[in-house]
Amino acid sequence: MMAKRNPNPQGKGLVPILAGLQQHMLRLQVPPKPITQIEMELFTSLFVLQSEIRFNPAVGQVYWLYSRPEGYRLSLIGPDEWHKEMPHRYIGRCELLVDRTWTLDLAAEVAEDAAFIAHIERQRDIFQAALEQAEHIEDILPTFVPTLGYQGRVFAYILGRSLRHSMQLSGIAALPYREAAALLPAPK
Repeated sequence: MMAKRNPNPQGKGLVPILAGLQQHMLRLQVPPKPITQIEMELFTSLFVLQSEIRFNPAVGQVYWLYSRPEGYRLSLIGPDEWHKEMPHRYIGRCELLVDRTWTLDLAAEVAEDAAFIAHIERQRDIFQAALEQAEHIEDILPTFVPTLGYQGRVFAYILGRSLRHSMQLSGIAALPYREAAALLPAPK
């Protein structure tokens, strides 16, 4: 008799997705934030989430972002931990925060790479144009991003919920970007 093969060996069906979302949503801690902080956190987080992620990231844990010919990859292995020569270019150190936004501290070599910085600035310009063209800021928050991998899609959804709640607490969720930016205090 032939053994039954599991049609879903990775457990990526609806029930595990809902359980994972519920686990993260219950622990979500979201403060009110100004639009400049939301803008930066959204851009940085989406940049990290476009990576290949082959594990379930945990809040407060440090991860490392690498660049490969086929794209970015988030890893549990730090640049000093490779036993052989590092197979990919080290981009920077990442951390998942309690509000499910991501930090990215660029490696010194990458921060000084004019081509890489120009690439990021082009992405930032596209992102900024989308912000300014959106009828409401919350219209650009991720819900389902089909171009992301499984973990990226799950965390993008949670990120969108987190930032939407923060914008509601700040009173800027229903505003266009320029109106929200106008509410910022004048620089001293």
